[in-house]
Amino acid sequence: MKTSPNPPSRVQAAPSRRLTAYQYAVQTLRADILQGRMTAGERLRQDDLAKRLEMSTTPVREALRTLISEGLVFFDAHRGAVVRGLTLDDVQEIYRLRKVLEPMMVEEAIRGITPEDIARAEAFHAEMLQTQDVTRWTELNLEFHAALWASQEHSRLAHLVKTLRDSAAPYISLSLYMSPEHIAQSNAEHAEILSQYRQRDAETAKRQTIHHLDDTLKIIVRAIDSSDAVDNGGA
Repeated sequence: MKTSPNPPSRVQAAPSRRLTAYQYAVQTLRADILQGRMTAGERLRQDDLAKRLEMSTTPVREALRTLISEGLVFFDAHRGAVVRGLTLDDVQEIYRLRKVLEPMMVEEAIRGITPEDIARAEAFHAEMLQTQDVTRWTELNLEFHAALWASQEHSRLAHLVKTLRDSAAPYISLSLYMSPEHIAQSNAEHAEILSQYRQRDAETAKRQTIHHLDDTLKIIVRAIDSSDAVDNGGA
């Protein structure tokens, strides 16, 4: 099982301190894990992190809860918060499940989507076209799909899909830190998905969703394999 890729140095700048303390803590710690500065199995002590980030322990505690929900950190009864690390087996399982559930979500969402939902998705897409910041793009990616599926947000299916999408977000960030040029490819696929929702073409939208998930998984796997090659001294 492959664990904790260690991406090369082509990454975004550190988060701005204009963010709230909680936002800054989440973005900084998330980037540290994705960029290999914190490794799988490393214990995360709240006091040490608060001192390093120059803030109280309260936003650090909240940030760790967020990272636990994203799957980057887990809670051990004896050691506290611990870096989980990213694994190939984990991401493949996530995407197998997403390919089953998300086409079902697409079909239900297209039946109930409103012009306001589409307008919100278009606004998120427009902002995604303007940013190269990986963390921000990943956040907008979640908002984009949530807007398309807003009519189903209280369903059990939506809860399952959201859990899987949140779990996938760190892997998407990793792949884009490694290969930021893939943002343009994903943006183009999102434009196609938007068109299918406007036309209420459920069958094409379901096929496009599976294609989009397959493409994203391939990018993630290449990022992990590339990082492993760097770690092992390969080309």
